[in-house]
Formats: sequence, structure tokens, C-alpha cells
Amino acid sequence: MNDRLSPNAGLVAGDGSISGRLARLREAMARAGLAAYVVPSSDPHLSEYLPQRWQARKWLSGFTGSAGTLVVTLDFAGVWADSRYWVQAQAQLAGTGVELMKLSGGPQGQGHVDWLAQRLAAGERAGVDGAVLGLAAARTLSDALGARGIGLVTDLDLLDTVWTDRPALPASPVYEHAPADACVARPDKLALVRAAMRESAAQWHFISTLDDVAWLTNLRGADVNFNPVFVSHVLVGLDEATLFVGEGKVSAAIAEALARDGIRVAPYEQARAALAALPAGSTLLIDPRRVTLGLREAVPAAVSVVEAVNPSTFAKSRKTSDEAERVRRTMEEDGAALAEFFTWFEEALGRREPITELTIDEKLTAERARRPGFISPSFATIAGFNGNGAMPHYRATAAAHAKIEGDGLLLIDSGGQYVTGTTDITRVVPVGTVSEAQKRDFTIVLKGMIALSRARFPRGIRSPMLDAIARAPIWEAGIDYGHGTGHGVGYFLNVHEGPQVIAHYAPAEPYTAMEEGMITSVEPGVYRPDQWGVRIENLVLNRADGDTEFGSFLAFETLTLCPIDTRCVMPSLLREDEREWLNAYHETVRERVAPLVDGAAKAWLEARTQAI
Repeated sequence: MNDRLSPNAGLVAGDGSISGRLARLREAMARAGLAAYVVPSSDPHLSEYLPQRWQARKWLSGFTGSAGTLVVTLDFAGVWADSRYWVQAQAQLAGTGVELMKLSGGPQGQGHVDWLAQRLAAGERAGVDGAVLGLAAARTLSDALGARGIGLVTDLDLLDTVWTDRPALPASPVYEHAPADACVARPDKLALVRAAMRESAAQWHFISTLDDVAWLTNLRGADVNFNPVFVSHVLVGLDEATLFVGEGKVSAAIAEALARDGIRVAPYEQARAALAALPAGSTLLIDPRRVTLGLREAVPAAVSVVEAVNPSTFAKSRKTSDEAERVRRTMEEDGAALAEFFTWFEEALGRREPITELTIDEKLTAERARRPGFISPSFATIAGFNGNGAMPHYRATAAAHAKIEGDGLLLIDSGGQYVTGTTDITRVVPVGTVSEAQKRDFTIVLKGMIALSRARFPRGIRSPMLDAIARAPIWEAGIDYGHGTGHGVGYFLNVHEGPQVIAHYAPAEPYTAMEEGMITSVEPGVYRPDQWGVRIENLVLNRADGDTEFGSFLAFETLTLCPIDTRCVMPSLLREDEREWLNAYHETVRERVAPLVDGAAKAWLEARTQAI
């Protein structure tokens, strides 16, 4: 809801107001002869969550959403964002001089590209920092502008000119993911990557994405909020490898361990020079979706380039049996933390104890912190009451949040980073009296979640094609939602990872194939602006489900262990087989979580897992 967001979003502390920052950027653009400047939400590693140094779009516009592109001309500024962020962006951009440009067609749309091509005149120039622009995105932008005779300048970081108190590179130390929890040793991971390099006839492979680097090296860090990764690059050769990382971040003991496994440590700033020094006649493997234009341009013309998905992206998505078993145990611990939290929540409601959306975040994190192996939340908790729950990426702040009182629905989307797995769960619970309309929406979403959770499908099917299974019951009711239905989840890594994604707007490319061992979210939703939102989310594991004359099949094993609140269910809308699935799920939750809780939490678990 707009009134839940700060009315002063455009007036930010440090280095002036939004309007002042934009004025300084326009002065720098005029000096450089640019008619437009593009500020993507990215860093040199194309991360989803950014270190402070590269949060330029947020700094310039005041919009804090995790996705969006800012375009500034000499007389206009706009942020292109998809429907997940429209309510948030409208509130945060109010009074800043920055317009919300509603991006339709899903998060992968290219609305700002078309807008620039139509707005600028032939002979004018647009600028963007190629060091933070993905290679694939750069090609799209360059082709669209070039076709209209518009120039594109990619070697200017104007933010260094106008952002006078720009944060430095993060300096948190790197640490080992203990071998007992990492499951696969570094030499074995390097061997797997090198085998893929040989298949591509490549002598070198450059990796920039931070979760790929962390997976390959069995190291973790704290440079990015919620994701246990560290700012770095890796250059892998057939006989050697180099980790480019900030000086002082890797201890002598870890450096020695890396050296024993054939990985030397070099300063972060030397990565580009290392690419420029690759020997003539050699072949380099890069992933065009996971490397920036600036790094690609450093590769000498005499070096052949093979473009393919990073081998590590495939490998880390397919959890081993040891990793899967650790994730199952992690889900039990996470389920116990949630049982303790919801026990407190319901008791506090009964006592009319003051509760806010911020309280939800604090209590959830505290309960998870008591469980073994917990490191941090896996993303910023979304606790949205009534209308706030209708914003899929809503986040309460100290300046703007709702009290949990009266009647309605509370949506809670949260997760944890444990050394033995990453969790992500959404539940909706009743507060006071729940209306029939709210129960109907909840049940329709539940039907979509059950439909996909029960699916059986051919091994190798392209993951975007599964999206309609979850949406079918929701479409039948004449409803839709503006986000994807599922994303990959890492193993003590990023809560969002590829290559699989369950979203109808995502390209159904071969690299999105569903394979055994992948962990994916299932999270359909219904959102009624300014009224309420419903999203129910579990994580599922791809497991083998038999062979037929038509090939090998997979099915989902549900990993998440937390009751789905049946007080919000309209039983008459559920088929018998759907009721059976829900009752069987609750029986599993009770059996596996009950040994880890006692007292009031155990009683709560028993009550919330009763059959309907």
C-alpha cells in the first residue's frame, strides 16, 4: 500500500537529494556528449543482490527494488520495472523527478531498449558502463541503437564522477565451506569443469558469477547481503587456475590449501589483465549471459572464444545425493524454527501483544539463529499484512510498516542460509476473521501449488514449460500473477540460481532442461492491490521417477516442512486427490519436525497438521 511506504523516498541521506544527483549526472553526460545514460541493476559479476559499491540505480533514483533499469536523458529520467515492483516504485519515486516505466511481458522484457531507440535521434550517443553490463544485454542494446544510427559508448563510468562518497569494495574475509558439508572436493570440481572445457576444445575458462566461483572453490564469504559469496573472478586453465580476489580477504592458510589444489590467488584488479594476456591461438570458454561486456572486450582478437553456459552452473544445480540428504535435514531444522515462530505468533495474537511486520522478521531470524548451522537469512524477509502482501517484493522498514491487528491475511516469505542448505518458504496465515473471498483466493493458489508439486514429467523438459501446470487452476478462476512460478535454489549459495526457471516468459532454451538433483521453488500467487496477497511456496527436489518406452521421467520431492494453514482453506474447492495430497504432506511435516520441538511448539504442530 502506498501509505505504508515512506513519503520522503526521494530525499536520501548522504551526497544530496535525488534531484541533485541527477543534475550532476546530466552535467557529466553533457561533458561526455551523451544524450542518454543507462544504469542497470548489476555489478561486474551480474549479481542479483549487489554490494553497496554497485547499487548505482538505487543511489540515483531512490528505488530500492532488486530489479530495474534506470535511463537518464537531459530532460527525462525513468526506471523500467516489472509488475512485482510497480506499487513500491510508484511510492519511492514520487517527487524525485524519476518516472516509473511499467515493464510488461515479464521481468525479461527490454522496454528501455526500444524506448531509447525510438527516443534518440540518429547521430546522438547513449552511454553505459560496460564493466557492469552483461554481454548479451550489450549486444541487444547495441543492435537496437545501431539500427537507428545511434552511437553507444561503453567505456564511461560516470558514477565515479558524480558519486563522491561511493562505497569501496567489500572487505569481508573469505572462509572455507567445511569439507564435510561441501560434499565434493575442489579437485573433483575442477576436473569436472576441465572435462567440459575439453569437450568445447577450450584451454581456458573465465568465471565471473560469484556463486559459480564459490561453488568451484568451496569458499564462502559475506560480500553480498543474504548470499554467502565474495567478490572475485576465476580463470581456469587445463593445468592451472587463478582466483582474483581482494587483497587481505584470503588468509595464508586458505591460500595454501588452494595452492595444494592447483589454485593460486591474485589481486582482484588483475582479472582483466589476465584475460588480455591469454596466448594467441588459444581458445577461451565464456558464458555470454554471465560475463560483462567490459571483460569480453579485454580478450585479444587472436584468442578464439567459445560461448556456452558455465559448466559450473549446470554442476551446482544438480545436487549430489549427499547434498540432498543434508538439505533434507536442514529443512527439518528450518521447519522446527518455523514451528517455534508460529507458536509464538499465535500466542502473541491471543494476548493482543503488539506485533508489526518488523517484529515478524526479528522473531523469525531469532528462531532460525537457534538452529544448528544457521548463518544468515537467505533474503530480506517479506512480511506483508493485507494490502502490503499484495506487493510480491514488499519490504517493511522502520519508517513504514504495518501493525498486525484487526482482520486479514499475513503473508510471510522468508528463508535461511545454513551450511547444509538454503531455504525459502512462503506461508499465509489468518489474523482475526478471514473472509470467504480470501479463503477462495488461498484455495485457488493452493490448487496451483499442489498441481505442480504432483507433476511427473520427462527428464530434460525445458523448465519454463512447466509453468502452466501451476497456473491452470488459477487461470480457470480468471486470475493470473505477474511473477515466475519457480526458481532454482543453491546449496548454501544463492537463493536464486539457474539454469532452471519455471516462468512462461523465460526462453525455453536447452540449457533450462530439468535434470535430477535440481532444487526449485513452487510458488504461485494471487494479488489484489490494496487488499491482500496470497502466495504459497515450497522447495522441491527433482528425483528419478522411472523409465518407460517413452524415456526417463522425473517427479518432485517436496522438501519444505511447514504446515499450510488450513484455516484459510475452502474445502469445497478441493478435489479428493488434492485433499489427500495436503493431508499426506501434513503427516510428513508432523513426523519429521515433531522430534525437534516440544511443549507448546509440538502442540501447535499437532494442531496445524490435522487432516481435513
